[in-house]
Amino acid sequence: MAIKNQTSVSDFLLLGFSAHPEQQPLLFGLFLGMYLVSVLGNLLIIMAIGSDQHLHTPMYFFLANLSFVETCFTCTIVPKVLANILTQRHAISHTGCLVQMYFFMALTLLDDFLLAVMAYDRYVAICLPLHYTTIMCPQRCLLLVAASWLCSHLLASSLTLLMSQFSFCASHAIPHFFCDVPPLLKLACSDTQIFEVTMLTEAVLSGMIPLTCVLVSYAHIMHTVLRIPSAGGKHKAFSTCGSHLSVVTLFYATLFLVYFQPSSSYSADTGMVVSVIYTMVTPMLNPFIYSLRNRDMKGALWRLFGWGRCSPQ
Repeated sequence: MAIKNQTSVSDFLLLGFSAHPEQQPLLFGLFLGMYLVSVLGNLLIIMAIGSDQHLHTPMYFFLANLSFVETCFTCTIVPKVLANILTQRHAISHTGCLVQMYFFMALTLLDDFLLAVMAYDRYVAICLPLHYTTIMCPQRCLLLVAASWLCSHLLASSLTLLMSQFSFCASHAIPHFFCDVPPLLKLACSDTQIFEVTMLTEAVLSGMIPLTCVLVSYAHIMHTVLRIPSAGGKHKAFSTCGSHLSVVTLFYATLFLVYFQPSSSYSADTGMVVSVIYTMVTPMLNPFIYSLRNRDMKGALWRLFGWGRCSPQ
């Protein structure tokens, strides 16, 4: 009977922010606002790119994919958080927890790969402008996006499969607002060594390789831009990369704070605060970063709403 109780888990409890009941109304309003802004903002970017022929280029094709991923990512986490705060029912089934963890990992990895692809696109555009249309042809763009989707889901599937084999004999209360990997590992009473080795290997493959691609691309971009004689040319080249570089910095900075540290030093409170940044704040900021700093995007948004034929100055 003890073994049966140990291995059969019907559900988990997502404690989230339940330790601060007086803050629940404020948190609900804050999270709902960020959720709506994030979803509407990313959908507007997708609609603007789809409706404007001027934006049917590789750069904006990748941006539309990134905005779609950000929308799916937000919808994977935030609705459950809002429901838990509103109903004060924090239960999530074992299967539901694994499904949420799977999509969270897959979409995070997909974000990672797409940011690397976008860095490569900027490298080709600035460093190899005469060969841009040949290198970044529609077939190659589709191949890069398809490979990103395939790799992210394969990597997430392997970790989810390993996690599904674990026994959870301790408390089933997760001190987090969604089924993230570190707090789930804390609850497992099975041997997690294989999982941790696999996760570390995947982190190197899916984290360091794309990050290296980003760094190398921007090293070449910087070298090329600094050789441009005119200040106007330098500004134009940097302006095409500024938005992407801002998103990359925000994305990697928050992930490093949570996942690139020993599991023994993981803090639930710190993990939750940082998780709010990359699950809610970052997807909300991305549409503003890519639209407010991009004249073409602002013009497309104006035309989408029929506010003018020309890009605002």
